[in-house]
Amino acid sequence: MLARLAATRLLEIRQAFRQVPQASRSFSTALNYHIDTPDNNPDLLWEFTVVNKAKVKEILSHYPSNYKQSAVIPLLDLAQQQHGGWLPVSAMNAVAKIIEVSPIRVYEVATFYSMFNRQPVGKYHLLVCGTTPCMIRGSRVIEDALLKHLGVKRNEVTKDGLFSVGEMECMGCCVNAPMITVADYSKGSERYTYNYFEDVTPKRVVEIVEMLRRGEKLSPGTQNPKRIKSGPEGGNTTLLSDPKPPPCRDLDAC
Repeated sequence: MLARLAATRLLEIRQAFRQVPQASRSFSTALNYHIDTPDNNPDLLWEFTVVNKAKVKEILSHYPSNYKQSAVIPLLDLAQQQHGGWLPVSAMNAVAKIIEVSPIRVYEVATFYSMFNRQPVGKYHLLVCGTTPCMIRGSRVIEDALLKHLGVKRNEVTKDGLFSVGEMECMGCCVNAPMITVADYSKGSERYTYNYFEDVTPKRVVEIVEMLRRGEKLSPGTQNPKRIKSGPEGGNTTLLSDPKPPPCRDLDAC
């Protein structure tokens, strides 16, 4: 009786998820829930390209032969680059076969790390840093400007397939907040790039989108012309010369 009720409830949950558009799912379980679709199911053939098979071999060479599973993250990253920015379950299965583990071991990694996308993204996947320093400096305004300009919601893909917008936690450049990352999958895995754009404004992120659309070359790093890298506006006011060396290197003899 209990088993029948559990099976019925599971069926109801699966049907409910099928009826809710992927982009509008707000349940935390949606991040870890897989439902077979025509373009994402284990029956689809997936394998690395000839070029990437050589990269797979090179990646595996960094690990002892009895620890192939340690290569799961770089191999998933390579698979995601090849597949246009996201990981179908068939790609995860291919990685599991290469490192000789059960598929669930790969699924555990792909569902844990937020940098792995399990739904399609745009050729240019824009990630807005949402950690506290960036939020204080206006990251929500930056995200709103991108979503409004592109006419999408978070994690939706534009109709032309070019852009999608997501959130990422701490990109490690808080001194240049707010910032975004552009993951460029437009040229395949062989010319994949992942660049930071710092000190952005709502106006500047829209300009970046349009430059990407036109195929123009962008200069990553700070977008504030008054700063050099992470230095202050107007240049340094301290540490203007080399520091004085200690009187001697042998501290016990000083």
